[in-house]
Amino acid sequence: MIGRLVGEVVHSGEDHVLLDVRGVGYIVYCSTRTLGALAGTRGPVALYTDLLVREDLLQLFGFPTLLDREWHRLLTTVQGVGAKVSLGILGTLGPSGIAQAIALGDAASVRRAPGVGPKLATRIVNELKTKAPAMMASAAPRALPDGEADPEGEAAPVAVMDAPVAGSVATADALSALANLGYQPAEAADAVARAAVEAPDAEAGALIKAALRALAPKG
Repeated sequence: MIGRLVGEVVHSGEDHVLLDVRGVGYIVYCSTRTLGALAGTRGPVALYTDLLVREDLLQLFGFPTLLDREWHRLLTTVQGVGAKVSLGILGTLGPSGIAQAIALGDAASVRRAPGVGPKLATRIVNELKTKAPAMMASAAPRALPDGEADPEGEAAPVAVMDAPVAGSVATADALSALANLGYQPAEAADAVARAAVEAPDAEAGALIKAALRALAPKG
């Protein structure tokens, strides 16, 4: 199983890159969001990978963070969601956007992805609703500055523009705080997701307060 590749991008295609890893070229399929971030990148980059094995096919899919890869794996457990559709969803929404859409039951946002019709969008939201809180709590790791080595002395993961990346950390902290207060994962995820939609740049403290207001008994 190939889980991570570090190398230089020597060619970019419409849906993939050719990554040179010590003289061996790997064709790695990526979302449009990842491809955009890789465009013009100089020096080594790191991609987490998922290997699709079929009788007549071997395909590698690349992701800038482990969270992206885990969302890809989770999305492809839904009937009708193949690797291409999963990459389309990740490219359109990013991991934070997917988590929020599913937590809020927002099938319309999922439908924005190419190849996703209304029935499939509804199925994705319904089937993954209970799994969204755990994924939301898995805050996306922060990308290191260009050229800075990771603790293992290798290349930094490619930096992908996903506006809620920093917000993912605040979201994870807010979910953890609500869990410690005894709230159920699903209701906590819904309240935090709604708070994050209203204030995308809010820090954890503000999200917690807003979520608690939403969860307070009415009347």
